[in-house]
Parts: sequence; C-alpha cells; structure tokens
Amino acid sequence: MKTNALDKGAIMGEAAFSVSFAGPLVTFQDAGRAGNMRYGVAASGPMDRLAFEAAHAALGNAQVLTAIEISVGGLILNCTQGSVTIAITGGDFVVEHAGQKTRSWTVLTIRKGDRLSISAGKAGSWAYLAFAAKIETPNWLGSQATHSTSGFGGGALQTGQTITLSDTAIRDDRLGEIAQPISPSKGPVRVVTGPQDQHFTKGSVERFVTSTFKVTDAYDRMGMRLSGPLLDLDGALSIPSEPIVRGSVQVSGDGIATVLLADHQTTGGYPKIATVISCDTDRLAQFRAGEAVRFTPINSAQAIGDVRKFFAQKATYLEDIAVARGSLATRLMRENLIHGCVYD
Repeated sequence: MKTNALDKGAIMGEAAFSVSFAGPLVTFQDAGRAGNMRYGVAASGPMDRLAFEAAHAALGNAQVLTAIEISVGGLILNCTQGSVTIAITGGDFVVEHAGQKTRSWTVLTIRKGDRLSISAGKAGSWAYLAFAAKIETPNWLGSQATHSTSGFGGGALQTGQTITLSDTAIRDDRLGEIAQPISPSKGPVRVVTGPQDQHFTKGSVERFVTSTFKVTDAYDRMGMRLSGPLLDLDGALSIPSEPIVRGSVQVSGDGIATVLLADHQTTGGYPKIATVISCDTDRLAQFRAGEAVRFTPINSAQAIGDVRKFFAQKATYLEDIAVARGSLATRLMRENLIHGCVYD
C-alpha cells in the first residue's frame, strides 16, 4: 500500500479538540517503539494492531501516524477549531456525532462545534480513532506510543486536555462504512506450547489446551490474567530471566496464567506454558472481562505458515480499503443511482 505520511485532502490546516471525558487507558499510540526492548523499554503500540492499521488505511494515511486508542471507558471530544476527517475502528463501539448514533468501522468528518462520543458497545475492548492529520503530542525515543504504566510517549488523555492537530484534511471521497476484515471472532486461540512446558506437570499442559478459561478484571495493556483450572508447576517456580514476547503465557506460583500484551515487561522469570501466535493476539486483546477463552495447540511449522498467510491477507485487505471511493456523485453513479435526463 503506497501512501504518503499524509495524503493531500481538500483542506490543509489545523484543528483542535477539547477532551470532555476520557476513561482509563485512553492513550495516544503509534505503531510501536521498535528496537528498544534490549534496553528494557517495551514496544507498546496498539493492542489490536490490525484495527489500528485499518483506521489509517481507510483515511489514506501511512502507518507511521499516531491514533487514539480508546478503552471501554470511552472518550468524548469537542471540536473547538477547524475541521478534519476521522476513522473509527476496533471493537463494536457506539459512535455519536451530530445527533446521530452509528457504530465503529466508519469514516466521517468533524467540524468546529461538533461533539464526538465513542463508548463501549456490544463487544470488544479497544477502539481506534485516527485523524486525517498529524497529532501534536510528545515523542519519546522516536515514538509517540504510550507506555501505560510509566506514561512515557504521547501519554494518556485527560479530561480538560486540548488535542492539537496539524496538516488536517477533509476526505469526502472516503466517507462511510469501512469494510471489516474477515477473521474468526470465535473459536480457540492458537498457541505453540512452551518454551518452558517441561516445568509443568503433564496434566497442566493438557488442562491448558483442553479447558475453558475466563478473562478476569485484572486486564490492562500489560497483560490479561485468566481464571480457570490451576496449572501446577513441576518443581520450578522461577527460571533465569529471559526475553518476553507479546503473547507469552506465563504462570505464577499460584498456578494462574497471564497472557502478556502490548506493554509487557521485556524480561521475566516465571515459566511460560505457551505463546499465542502473533496473528491471534489482536483477537484475544478484544475479549472483555468475563468472556470465555479456549486455546488450541499447533506446532511451530503450522504457526509460521498461519502467520505468513495472515500477513498476506492483511496486506491485500489494507490495500483494498485504502482506495478512495470518489465523490458522492461518483459513488451514486457507480451504484447506478443517478441517471442522465431522457428526452422524448
């Protein structure tokens, strides 16, 4: 998908929003702070990377731009200056604008005086608000991605805060619904067992891949604690600290599993019973507290094949939704809803 950092639109200027309300864990995120984990710095970035990328693609943005990640706590903004086109993706959230209610996976234009409300709907834990603009927010180590526990990066949004945008654009040729990716919303989450499965009893590994777990309230950007059958260790409570990856399923001494996510620590010494494959972490991150989750084991070769297939499909999907739809008149003509005059 070939895009500039910000494609030209009908207007290039500035816009500003005041934050009327921001729930917990509503943060600025870009694609992530790559290359710093060896220094003990988490990559951060979006919890649902595909939804984040789709929001930018639908606007014709490049993936280097920053968006706002919205938790189930929700976000209310008031436009105090300028106009800008936005995209909202992610979980099934409720969007209120100009007196109308719609849902996420949409592109619309916000103008001065407009109020935008994004709140939790039927499903999903994270939504993404991208702008046809650049967000002016702090940069740390070359990234605006917010590390939620330290606050480094763009930061968490606060009530009363002003959000300033530069290089704003109106993209009337992109308004309307965004086609959602075709991905399994149900079914077990794929994992590769290990790398420390030898530190668990055989019964524990079997229980992990055959039992139903539930997402607990202990769920944030760092990880997701699960409730369910205890996963008994076989004599090794801790191991020498080693690198951690997103999707690692570590088990503490009480036998409780935690899946590590975007803001995970860079090293850890708890045994890891399995790792969620990278193309399933987005889907898992959208689970809500109380939802049931099951895991299914695959081998390393299968994981590599599944991930390669996913990335090929994702590239095609993002290219498709990045194509501008044309003006309203053009779209109506395409759907054969406008006809020329016919004279007798």
